[in-house]
Amino acid sequence: MDLRQIDLNLLVALDALLRERHVTRAAQRLSVSQPAMSASLARLRRLLDDPLLVRSGRSLELTSFAESLQGPLRDILTRIEQTLSARPGFDPTRDARTFVVAATDYITLVLLRQLMGRLTALAPNVRLQVEPVLHQYADQLRTGEIDLLVLPREVVENVDGLASADLFTDRFVCAMAADHPDREGDLTVARFQELPYLAYRANGQRSTVDRELDELGIGRNVEMTTESFLVAPMLLPGTRLIAMIHERLGHALGALTRIRTVEPPVSLTPITQQMFWHPRRTDEPAHQWLREQLADIAVALEDQRE
Repeated sequence: MDLRQIDLNLLVALDALLRERHVTRAAQRLSVSQPAMSASLARLRRLLDDPLLVRSGRSLELTSFAESLQGPLRDILTRIEQTLSARPGFDPTRDARTFVVAATDYITLVLLRQLMGRLTALAPNVRLQVEPVLHQYADQLRTGEIDLLVLPREVVENVDGLASADLFTDRFVCAMAADHPDREGDLTVARFQELPYLAYRANGQRSTVDRELDELGIGRNVEMTTESFLVAPMLLPGTRLIAMIHERLGHALGALTRIRTVEPPVSLTPITQQMFWHPRRTDEPAHQWLREQLADIAVALEDQRE
């Protein structure tokens, strides 16, 4: 292939098409017209001698060749971006940057809210874009779609080859309405199993605490399920529901949601929140600065517990 026929804009268009698998959405991603993106696709098909996107029912699917291009292409574009934007260092007081972080709503409230306070004071031109945690989070880090991932190390999968660092630990406590009729006294296993239970599921998967309770043989009287840890405490007032929530979340929302937390009926394993990133970001000054800010906030969180 004659590389003189391919310019950088064409590679950017190819990346958008491979990500979106849809011509119109790819055009919207790059803020170009749909006809212009269609023309780029036609040109790419000629140059690469492959259809790249093929019709499958009502949607478009990638060809096997197109799938093989996704990782290497994103890596190339990320390296080009880093090379062109490289600076001797990072000055948070002047430099502009948008960091894309994948995190749960719990981490957004407990950790990233404090990070935003720091950005306002220390880095006025730095922006934070928080994305939900998707099942392909490891691939998103490898392709550069996200800069950082924060998840418990007890639940992460497929992170071989990624860099990581511990942030802070937390534990699960039992939450209930502040005026719950069973709020007095210790919560026994029998009472815990009898009370109506609010369960948490994400992407169809049970929470780590529910899996551990199952392993311990402790059943629950599940009457409601939610996909948000943040919403769970807000659903408790006015009901007899109980829920297992992070202790730090209970402290953050206790007064606002009129809930109280009590010790669970059995000892449960603490969780450790970690941040993950691609090794190519390790020595990048701006990324280093971001990780340092999160590490400082995490130390403060641990000190608060002590």
